[in-house]
Amino acid sequence: MEDLFGADGNASQLMEQAISLVMTYAPKVVLAIVTLIVGMWLINRVISVLDKKLGAKDPTLSKFLGGLIGAILKILLLISVASMVGIATTSFVAIIGAAGLAVGLALQGSLANFAGGVLILIFKPFKVGNVIDAQGYLGSVREISILYTILDTFDNRRIIIPNGQLANSSLTNLSSYETRRCDMTFGIGYGDDIDKAKAIIKELIEKDERTLSDPAPLVVVGALGESSVDLTVRAWLKGSDLWPFYWDMQENVKKTFDAQGISIPFPQRDVHMIKGE
Repeated sequence: MEDLFGADGNASQLMEQAISLVMTYAPKVVLAIVTLIVGMWLINRVISVLDKKLGAKDPTLSKFLGGLIGAILKILLLISVASMVGIATTSFVAIIGAAGLAVGLALQGSLANFAGGVLILIFKPFKVGNVIDAQGYLGSVREISILYTILDTFDNRRIIIPNGQLANSSLTNLSSYETRRCDMTFGIGYGDDIDKAKAIIKELIEKDERTLSDPAPLVVVGALGESSVDLTVRAWLKGSDLWPFYWDMQENVKKTFDAQGISIPFPQRDVHMIKGE
């Protein structure tokens, strides 16, 4: 009978301890869960507002700061939730610091990309929407994230370039200026009328509404080649009109030269056959 009552006493004591633990920690756990849910919602709202307010002025800065601030706030939220449950945050922070050091040593390349992203954000060699030529790729900048820059090429490919490479190498920003110069070369025969050919090209340029009058177009003899007189042509226009104008000029000059009797020579060789005795 004593063993039975003793067992009942232990069970009762364990039950009381369990109830005490539930009463002690249940409110903390519930509060921590609520804090986590509300905190994540608030963080998402902050990032959303930042993206709307800053995105209209500078999409590059908006994406970069959104990712950075979101990561920092989420880490702080997790530390706060852990402290509410009763986990010692001092040791938790120490563990995070040690883990951060180890990860930092293992991910030196990623840290270089992060630093490159900061440099791109500060000095702004390019921004979202610009057309750049970098690392052997030509395309439009779609997004600048914390570690990578995403390009969309004109043949519909997506290129992801680490920011560290972009920040530490040369690149060409084709969108820095509103206007660009279109350089072309047209060859005519040595027997053709140079002034007539120049007048034809100038007329074609002036008729095209896409060309700008200031700076004025230039048509000059650029070189005397082996089989042609090379006319150098330079015209200024908006950056978006450059390639359509270039392709149209190639076709229009060829058709007009043919109609006006001006030849476009191609390399030729005379072969002399010598018979032996």
